[in-house]
Amino acid sequence: MTDRMISTEILPEDVKLENNLRPERLSEYIGQEKAKNNLKVFIEAAKNRGEALDHVLLYGPPGLGKTTMAAIIANEMGSHLRITSGPAIEKPGELAAILNSLNEQDILFIDEIHRLNRQVEEVLYPAMEDFAIDVMIGKGQAARSIRLELPHFTLVGATTRAGMLTAPLRDRFGVVNRLEFYTKEELSQIVLRSAAVLEVEIEDRGALEIARRSRGTPRLANRLLKRVRDFAEVSYDGAISEEVAKSALDRLEVDSFGLDQVDRSLLLTLIEKFSGKPVGLDTLAAAIGEDAGTIEDVYEPYLIQNGLLARTPRGRVATETAYRHFGLEHLLDKGE
Repeated sequence: MTDRMISTEILPEDVKLENNLRPERLSEYIGQEKAKNNLKVFIEAAKNRGEALDHVLLYGPPGLGKTTMAAIIANEMGSHLRITSGPAIEKPGELAAILNSLNEQDILFIDEIHRLNRQVEEVLYPAMEDFAIDVMIGKGQAARSIRLELPHFTLVGATTRAGMLTAPLRDRFGVVNRLEFYTKEELSQIVLRSAAVLEVEIEDRGALEIARRSRGTPRLANRLLKRVRDFAEVSYDGAISEEVAKSALDRLEVDSFGLDQVDRSLLLTLIEKFSGKPVGLDTLAAAIGEDAGTIEDVYEPYLIQNGLLARTPRGRVATETAYRHFGLEHLLDKGE
């Protein structure tokens, strides 16, 4: 369900907002210290040698800044950025045309790289390793293969499903970085920075309240900031205080843990309908009227990361943290 307020997938309304708020340099990028510091070293080394940066794989949940990081890599390298996605490249010839249009040390960013079809992916292997591609000319018996040399480029691949990458593709990336969920302190800094860009008056505690409910994700923090700004301008004096942020987010049904109605329904179904006993994924999906794949890919990662849900050999169970969040501690013994 990509239309959820707290969905971390990009929504149409996010595109313009994110373009305006994206940092352009590593020094401006908040969070992801490990990935950022490593990239800084690799970029500096490549520039000193006058070479293209090694191919970079960025993986992690959606909304954590993979596209932003790719743009920053291009800026730091002084290179042009070409953006596409796995599903958008349907035929090997389409990828060959993109690769042939690149210049020396350009950055090619492929989002959702795990969704490349196998034939297209095979074109990437020699392109990444040897900076060359084999192109078939002619048809039938007259067909012949010629090798086209490519400029030394950097492929930046992004994926939310690193486990779905084939081993040959994954092994061709020299730099592999996992992007982690952000702390509420890091998100608070992002909210304050975004508010300054948007010329929104906000207090530190107001920014922290938005950060606390943003599920560790900058995309969501910026989206909630935009919504809270609307409440602040219409119902208050335009400034975002802690009280204004709490009131606005409560009205948006985003609770103090960043949960929305769907998350709460899932957890309460485990606690109340199934009395806290382990529940199979398909049974849980039927109980809340949702697709099993969506539960596994969209809802569960955040709930598990924050200790609200656990996967056991016998099925899904709500944790003690979830019981306490809903004030249902009295059901804990029954659930166990």
